[in-house]
Amino acid sequence: MEHTMLDLLAAGAGGSVPPGWLQFLPIIGMVAIFWFLIIRPQMKRQKDHQTKIASVKRGDQIVTAGGIIGKVIRVEDDAAEVEIAQGVRVRVVKATIGDIMAPGGKPAND
Repeated sequence: MEHTMLDLLAAGAGGSVPPGWLQFLPIIGMVAIFWFLIIRPQMKRQKDHQTKIASVKRGDQIVTAGGIIGKVIRVEDDAAEVEIAQGVRVRVVKATIGDIMAPGGKPAND
């Protein structure tokens, strides 16, 4: 009498079916992992960046998202006037400010 693998598995199951919510447990686990490893840290970084941008004031050295380094001359609600060279001023949208440099930071070309 030979038994196939399928016969052995069917006999081992005993006809009991696990509850339906148990099938969704791996999906819930994956969502939790994505939340704690990807989504939550990204939201924290974004919140920190928005706080930093809101605190920009006159005299700060900034780096724009395009890599331009300059000194803030004037701050408005949505924009800032930045001096990028002697006598050269540009207006940048505050959302494009990438970082505020530490005081006393030496420009790259000096």
